[in-house]
Amino acid sequence: MTIAAAIDSGTAAAPARPRTSRIARVDIVRDLAQVETIWRELEERQLASPYQRFGMLSAWQSEVGVRENAEPFIVTAHDADGRPLVLLPLVLHGRRGVRIASFMGGKHTTFNMALWDMDFAREATAADLADLLLALRSKDAVDVLALTQQPQHWQDHLNPFAMLPRQRSVNDCPVMPMVPGDPPERRLSNSFRRRLKGKERKLQGPGYRYHVANADADIERLLNWFFHVKPMRMAEQKLPDVFAEPGVADFIRKACRAPFAGGRVIDIHALECDDEVIAIFAGVADSRRFSMMFNTYTMSDRSRYSPGLILMRYIIDHYGERSYRALDLGIGSDDYKRLFCKDDEQIFDSFVALTPRGRIAALAMSGFNRLKHKVKHNRVLFDLAQRLRRTLKS
Repeated sequence: MTIAAAIDSGTAAAPARPRTSRIARVDIVRDLAQVETIWRELEERQLASPYQRFGMLSAWQSEVGVRENAEPFIVTAHDADGRPLVLLPLVLHGRRGVRIASFMGGKHTTFNMALWDMDFAREATAADLADLLLALRSKDAVDVLALTQQPQHWQDHLNPFAMLPRQRSVNDCPVMPMVPGDPPERRLSNSFRRRLKGKERKLQGPGYRYHVANADADIERLLNWFFHVKPMRMAEQKLPDVFAEPGVADFIRKACRAPFAGGRVIDIHALECDDEVIAIFAGVADSRRFSMMFNTYTMSDRSRYSPGLILMRYIIDHYGERSYRALDLGIGSDDYKRLFCKDDEQIFDSFVALTPRGRIAALAMSGFNRLKHKVKHNRVLFDLAQRLRRTLKS
């Protein structure tokens, strides 16, 4: 039986364990503290995005997940010698009697992945994935895996879960490829730089500077400013303030303070003068890619001079000088993102049924996401949906 057939026939009898699989044991852990050592070990030799760091997701779970009644559901697979091969950082939700396991982090992670031992990820086969699903079915602890917003590749390696049946996520992610060693004008044209330089002169005042916050006092000061200004920006755009949801501010504060590899789990890039903060962009970075999480800019007259674009130029050069290979500004096609990110990275969802009840839920979730993708990528349907949303809110 192929891996696709095994997944699609979630109600069928489980096949015998494939002899070629390296997976010898699969565990489910409900307490993050019990799995922290394995998690951090995989961070050292992982194939996963920075969104899956323990410092990020443990902060989310303790401040947001617990308020959403999301129960930790950490799946680990090991080889015959007990070596961890993969860790799935999941949470379990119950919806209408269906047990749904999804990636930890909710709406605050752009990319979702398992943490893979790099050597295992390079060699993982359909038999390995079939063995992992077989073990999960035998434990009868979850009905469906809702594995959304996964990159097909990371660090030039195939995401092994791309071998599962999959569909395109609702949105793509605009991305800016960068070539190590390229001069700055290859990242941003000289004409664009000159326009930004002209605007920047109007921003400058005493103490004008760009920096990456590392001191606790700077992090706290910048976050206090962010949580004061961001609600005003969201209200101005008539958007809901996701940062006002229970636990979100505490999660962000905790993750921004958490240390990682000489920096922080979330890095805050800031543009400011002595008299005010002008703009901040915060995101996660590994040695190859920076991904933006949240940003805002001043409500003062300086906002007229494109402070967010100026700060982005600094950030692009900051990572370009460090031989990074890519930069993204998060999912969605906002106009400012297209000024920098000309390419689109497709990301995918997989809905894997593990029980008969889960099969119905998987079909429903898959169909709903396909419909959302169709609406998002059809201008007529999207405009109609926007008008309907405004009508319902009025």
